[in-house]
Amino acid sequence: MPPAVVLVTGVSRWLGGALAAELARDPAIDRVIGVDTVPPSAELLRRLGRTEFVRADIRNPLIGKVIATAGVDTVVHMNISSTPAGAGGRGPMKELNVIGTMQLLAACQRAPSVRRLVLKSTSAVYGASPRDPAVFTERMQARRVPSGGFAKDSLDIEGYVRSFSRRRPDVGVAVLRFTNFIGPRIDSVLTGFLRMPVVPTALGYDARVQLLHEDDALGVLTRATTGEFAGTVNVGGEGTLLLSQVIRRLGRLQLPVPSPALGSLGRLTRRFGYVDYSPEQMRFLNFGRVVDTTVLRTEFGYTPRYTTSEALADYARTVPPVVPPDLVGDLAGRAEGLVHRAGSVASSVASTVGTTVHGRLRPAPAPPGLRAVRDA
Repeated sequence: MPPAVVLVTGVSRWLGGALAAELARDPAIDRVIGVDTVPPSAELLRRLGRTEFVRADIRNPLIGKVIATAGVDTVVHMNISSTPAGAGGRGPMKELNVIGTMQLLAACQRAPSVRRLVLKSTSAVYGASPRDPAVFTERMQARRVPSGGFAKDSLDIEGYVRSFSRRRPDVGVAVLRFTNFIGPRIDSVLTGFLRMPVVPTALGYDARVQLLHEDDALGVLTRATTGEFAGTVNVGGEGTLLLSQVIRRLGRLQLPVPSPALGSLGRLTRRFGYVDYSPEQMRFLNFGRVVDTTVLRTEFGYTPRYTTSEALADYARTVPPVVPPDLVGDLAGRAEGLVHRAGSVASSVASTVGTTVHGRLRPAPAPPGLRAVRDA
């Protein structure tokens, strides 16, 4: 039985708005309500169709009145921030992610009309460490539990959702653990990182990367909202790439940097507002992460249209190469040789690199449109 009234949080971001627009085109759904703290852009508002936008903060208990008054039966929670800068700092980020989710779940618990909850979670809950297995299944836990940031918030959120499920066993709960999003329209931490002309990486590491195309992310969210699946499912494209392969295919120049210097370089890019990648994201870029998608295909019933390689190729259309592909390997080799010789003075390297490539670290412009908070 399709949902009658659907509430989507985080509707002013690309993925939340795309989901609301997709649901609004379904005649079997009576009402679609989009909630966010900032209004959608004019372009997104046109795409939303008959979606009813409500400017509300999920951290406020008044969200309960919205759910109760509209008789919402399906809630899709997507208003989760992945970067401190996007939320106004680590404090507001944690407040939005954790306190906001607690208020939303409390409102759902009090509303007898709610019968389905869909959570947009992340594979970051598995962490990233040298002790990780080759592939994570849904039954596995992090070998190194995330200690902060987006991954820790996501772990807490999933814990609150499990508690909610025990209190309301009549509600079907679907937890979607997405790998990194990529595509020509979506804006994420990873796409911002890969738009930099010179991409700093950790010397001696080459992470495995598993990507999910934005269209497949939308397809999975739509199926989870209108279907009957209950449980946890990993969502990612088939196949993996090495980070070095990703950088070369985008025509970027890889700059291997000693790990101590990489932290300083990360702080530099955050200070100038180029890329906001945190220590947890640096660990991902060191060790990578791959998830098993058997449950996605067999139990959930969805096979992604794009493989990891195809999703990257589609994204590459929007990122003009900085250097010709035949020169990328030669230039990267020279850069690595220089960094090897400078390894004993890592802190000095960070300062020198920051001064030298300051202007060259600025990423290419992101796709246009309002993004209150980046998609994870």
